[in-house]
Order: sequence, then structure tokens, then C-alpha cells
Amino acid sequence: MSNVALNQPVPEFTAQATSDKEISLSALRGRNVVIYFYPKDSTPGCTTEGQEFRDRYEQFQSADTEIFGVSKDSLRSHENFKAKQSFPFELLSDQDEALCKHFDVIKLKKMYGRESLGIERSTFLIDKEGVLRQEWRKVSVKGHVDEVLEAVKQLS
Repeated sequence: MSNVALNQPVPEFTAQATSDKEISLSALRGRNVVIYFYPKDSTPGCTTEGQEFRDRYEQFQSADTEIFGVSKDSLRSHENFKAKQSFPFELLSDQDEALCKHFDVIKLKKMYGRESLGIERSTFLIDKEGVLRQEWRKVSVKGHVDEVLEAVKQLS
């Protein structure tokens, strides 16, 4: 599986999601897709980011856009996180890191002086034809969702 590149078609992928769904990119043709990668369910930054996507979900839907959150957490952890935060969108479980590698979001991170590999908070906007139109890497949560929404509106 090759990595994604701006203004290029995103290679097909399929992933297990909450609500007993299997999400594949080809099945989403005809709609814009926002995929946001986050480090861990129920942590402060990840919760805030998810809540902001939730609170603007109607606006994304009006702009013909689906939203998916992705982390390496299990589907069970995702179901709890989704239910607790009332997320109207599905969360994809990427325990084998296939999707993370596909989008090249596994990075060396330093925390408390220790280095470890983990998900770098990143968001990708794929258009209705399956082409990657925008990517945000090393995302800072504050104001991010508004920026993504603005980019989605510019696609229409």
C-alpha cells in the first residue's frame, strides 16, 4: 500500500468501524471525506477535537462531507468513547496501523523525555472523486475544525 499524496487519488482502503460497520473509501465516492487521526480515545486533546467535529457535524453534512476519526484503540474503546461523547460519526480502529502507515502519521514523539512511536494528530480532506485535496499535520486542536470546515466549503 503506497502513501497518500496531495492532489492524487487516495489508494483504496477498508477499515473496521464503530456501529459494526466496515468503511471503504470506494463506497464513499460522491461525498467529501474528512479523516482525522488522533493519538488516543478519551484523552483531553482528542476529546476536544472530537467534540468540535461533533458540534459542527451538521455543517459538514450540509457540505456533503463524511467525518471519520481514526486511532489505534480497539473497537470496544471506540464504542465507549463515541457513546460518551455522542459522536454522530464513526470511529475507525487501526490496531495493525495499516491506515496510519497508509497516511504516514506514525511519528517519533517525545514525551517526558522519552521517545516513542505514536500517531501524530493529522487530518486529511478527500474530495468526491477520492482525491486528496488537503492535509493538516502536527495539528493543534484549537481552531482546527473551523479550518477544515472552511476548506470543505471551498471544495463545493
